[in-house]
Amino acid sequence: MAKPNVRLAESLKVLRRFQDKHGGVVESLDLTETHRARLVKAGFLRPVIKGWYICANPADRPGDTTAWFASYWSFLSGYLGKRFGKRYCLNAEVSLALHTGITTAPGQITVVTKEGGASRIDLPHDTSIMIYADLKNVPGNRIEVKGLQVQPLPEALCRAGPNFFRGHPREAEIALAMVRDPGELLSFLLSGNGYPAAAGRIAGAYRFLGKPGFAERIVTTMKRASYEVRESNPFDTPAPTLLPGGRERSPHVLRLRSMWEGWRDDVVKLFPRAPGLPRAPRRYLADVAERYVADAYNSLSIEGYQVTEELIRRVARGGWNPDADAADSKDRDALAARGYYQAFNRVKTTIQRILEGNNAGQVVQTDHHEWYGELFAPAVAAGIIKRHELAGYRSGPVFIRNSQHTPLPREALLDAMETLFDLLAREPEAAVRAVLGHHLLVFIHPYFDGNGRIGRFLMNAMLASGGYPWTVIRLKQRAQYMAALEAASVGGNIKPLAKFIVREMRTGTPRAAAKRGLK
Repeated sequence: MAKPNVRLAESLKVLRRFQDKHGGVVESLDLTETHRARLVKAGFLRPVIKGWYICANPADRPGDTTAWFASYWSFLSGYLGKRFGKRYCLNAEVSLALHTGITTAPGQITVVTKEGGASRIDLPHDTSIMIYADLKNVPGNRIEVKGLQVQPLPEALCRAGPNFFRGHPREAEIALAMVRDPGELLSFLLSGNGYPAAAGRIAGAYRFLGKPGFAERIVTTMKRASYEVRESNPFDTPAPTLLPGGRERSPHVLRLRSMWEGWRDDVVKLFPRAPGLPRAPRRYLADVAERYVADAYNSLSIEGYQVTEELIRRVARGGWNPDADAADSKDRDALAARGYYQAFNRVKTTIQRILEGNNAGQVVQTDHHEWYGELFAPAVAAGIIKRHELAGYRSGPVFIRNSQHTPLPREALLDAMETLFDLLAREPEAAVRAVLGHHLLVFIHPYFDGNGRIGRFLMNAMLASGGYPWTVIRLKQRAQYMAALEAASVGGNIKPLAKFIVREMRTGTPRAAAKRGLK
């Protein structure tokens, strides 16, 4: 009889086929009872609802949300496709969320079907599906996004009620900006018995966004067709976050620009005034060097490495010797510490260039791949990481543990990173560059690993561009730090992160802060 580990390996081989094909979602009929029971017991499969499972990591702790949010859209696609085929459609609001590249899983999605009754299906971690039958409201020209049947973007915009514009202004702005010509909207607004109320709402939205030409054409065309249109602005926000006249159509790029413009004033109000570039760059760089041990210990520990200050110092003084010591050559923590030391020194070179008056965004755009390369060079030399992983941004999906936020897809990375560095280069306020630069890099998550460390390096390079001191995010504040990042990524609120960084800047470097008038 085969040993337990051999039997588990056989089950994992079977699971792998479904994982690759269906995004980690498994229906009970896909596996034999033996394989299924074995994989559930070992923690490689986790039940969602009766008859449906998702792939999981046995190391996950109770309450860990990573596996669920990583599989969220794949589960919906598999489950709804199996139950309804293509005879369903997500409602307008969820359709727009998908069109605009939403990075969070909605708490509830509404599904309109062609047959059946109404029902609610509760899913893990306070998510659910609301299903109801309404044959007339299942569009005939549905399209597929992430394997799900959704309304075309122009139609979804017209069907979305006023609450969508008030409750999800960023998604509404992005969706409106993605429409290239009002004719795309008018095709639906003039169909059937016409939609004059929706036309007035859409026209008012475009006028608010600084596109009066779109508004006039919608109103004029509807009136020519004998519809009375009353224009009204559905937004509650005081001002748009996207500049009119742009030609950008990528929802991910539009989202980054909207976040930046919508948040920058909050950061400016919460941050102390920038001291300005230091008159003694050498002294500033000496202060940075003094922070190395504390910074390396805290930054690596935040990412889960088991490092000590003694290990940090040993690496810095050359006491780590992988050629002579076999343990050093394979020690994960020592490799990470050595990489951090090399990257930290490379960041100091970047800061020196910034202190010489060069544009901070442009300098970091040139240097950030060098930081990444130094960060993981020791692991590559040890054969733990493959050489091609130093080539550039990730080539596949990545997920953030216990976050409801899903980083941008691989195909969006180049445009997103170009946009980030353009925003950094154009931004006049160092505090905004530091807070939003850090957050957006982590939001994009361009690398398979090291995004948090690179994000904190970027933050400190941008702080230096305003004369603010190098700031250590302390391990003991990790929970608050992660909550602040989640508040921005999922809740759309940048204030907790801005306040947190100011607090760490003042707490971590009291003498430097006092010297620069930051107390």
